Amino acid sequence: MTQPIEMSLPGRISVVIPVYGPGKCLTELIRRADAACQAVGADPIQFVLVDDNGPGDAWTEICRLAAARKEILGIQLMRNFGQHNAIMCGFKYCSGDIIITMDDDLQHAPESLPALIAALLMQNADLVYGNYDSKKHAAGRNLGSAVINWFFRLVFRTPVTLTSFRCMRRELVQAVLRYDLNFTFIDGLLAWNTSRIGSVIVPHSARHDGRSGYTLRKLIVLAMNMFTNFSLLPLQMVSLLGLLAAGGGLFLGFWYLIAAIMNWLVVPGYASTIVAVLVLGGLQLLSLGVIGEYIGRLHLNVNRKPQYVVRASTDRTGPVEVQ
Repeated sequence: MTQPIEMSLPGRISVVIPVYGPGKCLTELIRRADAACQAVGADPIQFVLVDDNGPGDAWTEICRLAAARKEILGIQLMRNFGQHNAIMCGFKYCSGDIIITMDDDLQHAPESLPALIAALLMQNADLVYGNYDSKKHAAGRNLGSAVINWFFRLVFRTPVTLTSFRCMRRELVQAVLRYDLNFTFIDGLLAWNTSRIGSVIVPHSARHDGRSGYTLRKLIVLAMNMFTNFSLLPLQMVSLLGLLAAGGGLFLGFWYLIAAIMNWLVVPGYASTIVAVLVLGGLQLLSLGVIGEYIGRLHLNVNRKPQYVVRASTDRTGPVEVQ
């Protein structure tokens, strides 16, 4: 059982939950989160539930919950825009001074919310990650997460371990909301805007419903989003490969010149030609692919591919705003 944590809360708490699937765990998640935060004297939590158009009819469940309680705001997106874009949508509509992101499948224990908030306040941090004592993901998901974390540490030069269980101050969220382009990587945007990042150990549970929407392929694509949005490292690596290929070509040419003078070549030409064509052709295609990735993203951003589009909202105080 989670022990009570004494702290002075700076204001309201908002919990942003991207929903991908039927949303069967939402009722229990909200009940347990309420109980955990009431135990430390928090005001009623605002829940922002963003339906990211996954399999199942999550929107019906979200509307039912929102109708029963005014602190619950439901937002339905017009198609599946991805978890990070759905979180950006939730950021825009939340109103808390402390904002928490968590998954909808109860793998993040709601009882850990006070521990995250306490760590944010005691560490004087702008952002705190809930790091797991032991992961209950499948092997492929763990491999993909390891790739993401390795890339993140390489790009941002920080030892942080990323998770989707985050607690942050409103000022940081306001800074992140300035980004309105499509290729969104939340953790990169957060790291761009603050160096006050902490962590706290939290339990991790097995999924209560369905399967994770993150396949290994999607995690690798997310890693590519991070590289191409926040770093020139791929272009620098291509430049280095080009330099090495040019240096190797000059060295090989010099060696063949010596070999020809010394009459060492028995069957001249074939092997060196094939090796040169394969190596240089592969490097050229790799270089064009990396450059094309950057140009393609620029093209889509110039054409204003939407970060997300809202279809409906349970907020009855005004019209839905389309992004």
